[in-house]
Amino acid sequence: MGKINVLDAHVAELIAAGEVVERPASVIKEMVENAIDAGATAVTVEIKNGGVSYMRVADNGSGIAREDVPVAFLRHATSKVSGQSDLEAIGTLGFRGEALASIAAVARVELLTRTQEEAVGTRYVVEGGEEKLLDDAGCPQGSTFLIRDLFYNTPARMKFLKKDVTEANAVAGVLDKIALSHPEISLRFIREGKEQLHTPGDGKLQSAIYAVYGREFTRGLMPVDYTLNHVRVWGFVSRPANSRPNRSMQQFFINGRYVKSRTAMAALEEAFKGSVMVGKFPACVLHLEMSFQAVDVNVHPAKLEVRFVNERPVFDAVYHGVKSALQKEDRPKEVTLQGQRELLRPASPEIRGEQISLGESPRQEAPAHPVAAKEALRPMTMPSLTPSAPKPEIKAKPVFSSEMLQDSSRSPYRAVPLTSPASSETAPAPEYFPAEQPTVPPQEEPLAGPQLAEAAVPPVPEEAPAAPEPEKAPSASPTPPARLIGEAFGTYLLLQQGDDQLVVIDKHAAHERLLYEKLRKEGGGAQAQMLLEPAAVTLDKNEYAAVLGAKELFAQAGFEVEDFGGGTVLVRSAPLSLDREDAASAVMEMAGYLLSSRRDLTTEHLDWLYHNIACRAAVKAGDFSSPQELEALARQLRENPDVRYCPHGRPVSVVITRRELEKQFGRV
Repeated sequence: MGKINVLDAHVAELIAAGEVVERPASVIKEMVENAIDAGATAVTVEIKNGGVSYMRVADNGSGIAREDVPVAFLRHATSKVSGQSDLEAIGTLGFRGEALASIAAVARVELLTRTQEEAVGTRYVVEGGEEKLLDDAGCPQGSTFLIRDLFYNTPARMKFLKKDVTEANAVAGVLDKIALSHPEISLRFIREGKEQLHTPGDGKLQSAIYAVYGREFTRGLMPVDYTLNHVRVWGFVSRPANSRPNRSMQQFFINGRYVKSRTAMAALEEAFKGSVMVGKFPACVLHLEMSFQAVDVNVHPAKLEVRFVNERPVFDAVYHGVKSALQKEDRPKEVTLQGQRELLRPASPEIRGEQISLGESPRQEAPAHPVAAKEALRPMTMPSLTPSAPKPEIKAKPVFSSEMLQDSSRSPYRAVPLTSPASSETAPAPEYFPAEQPTVPPQEEPLAGPQLAEAAVPPVPEEAPAAPEPEKAPSASPTPPARLIGEAFGTYLLLQQGDDQLVVIDKHAAHERLLYEKLRKEGGGAQAQMLLEPAAVTLDKNEYAAVLGAKELFAQAGFEVEDFGGGTVLVRSAPLSLDREDAASAVMEMAGYLLSSRRDLTTEHLDWLYHNIACRAAVKAGDFSSPQELEALARQLRENPDVRYCPHGRPVSVVITRRELEKQFGRV
């Protein structure tokens, strides 16, 4: 007996349906795209129980003639492709003729439809691929599909569906993209009896973006309209100041079809290179219009992937279009500081720079270089606690060549993490301030442990009598005390340890690790505070669902998030160390992380949250630090000898020996 069998038609339909119908969102996508191809100007979508038990898609399109209704539910039956040549220039969203047959094979489907020429409509019922009813019906022009009990006859596939709220958010995400791809169509989405989305259908992309993502997101966009090499790019991109921590809000559409294009994404980010911070990504809603022959959409059943005949024109059009928008639309904000005179002004009417008024102080020359101007006007983020006299300007020639500083392989410095004195495998941790020594008279106390205010006083000359060393147990291996010398470049603490070591501490890395350890010990919730004004965070619908499903996790980290509807959450409380803007940005990052992580490990998530909070709250390189703050940071490091690396793995300190330093000056 032969081993090869020809599958029954019903079994074959069930297998093929898996390529098109994976979840309710797949059904909605196929139905709405068919409505758009039918010329509809208004589409209504309604779901219940995430779409598993009930879906309704109604449109005012051309409808289906009665004689075509049974044929439309057969596999590979379509009105959009008639021959091989049509596949070379596909201009419709659907073309394979598989959607209706695949949906009818795994659900109970009812169709009400009427064309303009027909006086009476048609009602057609099909269940599990089998026709049940074909009759007259009174209905308006267009088509209405009712899909019930999805996967009722394939329980194995039913168990792979997620919670109703997750499936409903997936449907919302699909409709968001369709609304943005066709702003000329009024799209209405009803979820569990409540309207979630309603676009005006006025043909304006900005109106559709406003309806989908809200006012705050829309306000941070700037328009793009550019044509190059027969490729037109139009839409909106975010301003550099409104960049996001992930790529979830990058939307590309080619000839009205939502696609995932690495070419367009790379061109977008290349255009923003140098305008956004590292780790930040621009958001966009960009439409690309090109010849149908230049792009192949017949690549994957989901039709999300496309191939270009030539990728270069696409890259160039997106890159130059976005670049020109940045040059034209991204202007600095005007800032006015009251009570001071104007220091910087545009050099000519053509230069529209920011004007800053700095009062009636004695006239100063503005720095010629823009970087110097920025540094001269950089605000102090941490106020000084003690008055200090103005420092004289020191001009010195560079001692080391730029080649030596850039070539790390020639550097004699070695990274030495701070370790505990009890460890026998690594060097002992430097003690920044010596322990209390009550037996030593105050006037004879060594200079190794002064207060930081005293550190600014010139050191005692070498001929001064040395203070007697306290008695120590023979088995002890004392660590030379260190005295705080000062700060370099607003970033590094400098300490002299003993007579032969210079300790350089990265204050951001050290502060970040200390905050991280504190959060791990106390929990973010213990450091939470209510925000005076809640921060609204607009998210992709999938990220939105991930955040709402992890509210307890956010609460443990000190964030109180609340559903605001429409893909937006409100942040009502955040850790003490974060301001409103940083709290909103942190929630965006956390949403992307939760969505991308495949493992639901609470400890892993919390650990990442603590990393994120500590990094944002720590003092930044270049920030002003008062002497008391530097001293406090050094003392905290002394009290936490296990702090050797920041949460990202960078060393907190490096040690430069006296011998290595003297080698640079030819002394040894």
